[in-house]
Amino acid sequence: MTDEEEQALHAKLAQLRREHGDLDVAIAAVSVAAHCDQLQLTRLKKRKLQLKDQISQLEDALLPDISA
Repeated sequence: MTDEEEQALHAKLAQLRREHGDLDVAIAAVSVAAHCDQLQLTRLKKRKLQLKDQISQLEDALLPDISA
């Protein structure tokens, strides 16, 4: 992996982490609303899980393989 590719992956990882954190705030806001929209809440949580999976994949791509 070239340095440019690695930097691009780090930038993407940072972006995904920010979005994941933003979803935490959005989920909390929807949860405390008087008329909690369950469909919206479900969609936000599903998106958050998708982001978590993408973050994990990028972290795995950035870690060097260690042979046992």
